[in-house]
Parts: sequence; C-alpha cells; structure tokens
Amino acid sequence: MRGRAAVPRGKRTWSPKDLRRELRSERDSGVVDLELEKLRRELEEARPRTRAECEGGARPCPFISCRYHLYLDITASGSLRLNFPGLELEDLVETCALDVAERGGANLAELGRLLNLTRQRADQLEQLAAEAPASEWQALPLLLVLAGSRPPRGKRPKR
Repeated sequence: MRGRAAVPRGKRTWSPKDLRRELRSERDSGVVDLELEKLRRELEEARPRTRAECEGGARPCPFISCRYHLYLDITASGSLRLNFPGLELEDLVETCALDVAERGGANLAELGRLLNLTRQRADQLEQLAAEAPASEWQALPLLLVLAGSRPPRGKRPKR
C-alpha cells in the first residue's frame, strides 16, 4: 500500500499528535499524490453504509475505517492501533467482525488470533465488556461481536 511507506517500521500505535504531525509534514512538503487522493475519493463513494450493502462485498474488506474491521482499532484516547503491524491487509485471514459473528462467533483462542491478542487477554477484555453498562456499549471492543454474544442488560454488577 502506498500510504504506509511514511509509517515507521514496527510501530504499532500512533497517538493523535503523531498522526497530525505526519499529515502536517505531508502538506508542508507539497507532496500530494493525486492518484492516491483520487483512489481515496473513489473508495469513500463506494463504501457501504449498511450491513446489507457490505455483506456480499469484496474480501479482504478494503474499508479499514469501518468500526467492525479487524485491521486496526481506535483507542478511547484517539490513538490508532494496528492489530497486525507486520501484515498487509491482503494477508489477513479475516477482516470483518460481522462476518465472524454471522458464522456463530468464535472461542477465546480464535478471538485472540483474530485480534492478535493472547487467549487470556481476550478473556479479560470479554469480561470487562460484558460488565459494561448499556450506556458504554458504543465503546466496547469487538470481542462481544466476535464472540456472538451481547452484554447482559441492566446495570453493572457490584464488586
């Protein structure tokens, strides 16, 4: 992918400050790849807006900005985190959490493989997500979608 050349090799997480700095340096240098900009516009126009539109779409899914895409995550602080820093998008086995959920979900070992986490860390995150109140469901990790389950309704259990 052409845009990844500027990213330091082996870096897994970029803070919002790092991303702004990189964008500013590209703008200041005057290097604007017109072909890349045209491709970005075409992809944005073709991006599905509903699950029905993307269900039969190309795999691996090229729309990494989708919240259900497995290639990257955006943390609560706004940092960008690559789940698989050493792989290109085309090398991923699964790219959509909704595809996994439709097949009936995944066990913890599969979740760990899909999100590049250990089984134990996937278990910890799943437990945290299951305890989250309904008001925080927007911020939940994809683990519940991938596991094919939903958080329990009601309030968080007391500790």
